[in-house]
Amino acid sequence: MRRPRTGTEPVTARSPLRLRLIMASAALVVFAAATAGLVIWADSAGPNTYPGRNALLVLAVVCGILALLAAVDLVVLARRHRRGEDADA
Repeated sequence: MRRPRTGTEPVTARSPLRLRLIMASAALVVFAAATAGLVIWADSAGPNTYPGRNALLVLAVVCGILALLAAVDLVVLARRHRRGEDADA
């Protein structure tokens, strides 16, 4: 769904979909790797280690959520590309 023009934006304004694709891909890789690393670190954490196991698991969940958001953004970008909304093409 497109928002109606308010008259203040340029007529030829476009979203840089390729840049968003690169950024979402990089974010997905980084946050997925961070999630896996934090889970492994939390699994090997002892009872008296710092940071604690719970803190590492919270960070892993946050990174997992960010990886999921990046994956959703990639799906949205793929749909927009298939519809021909690719601004850089």
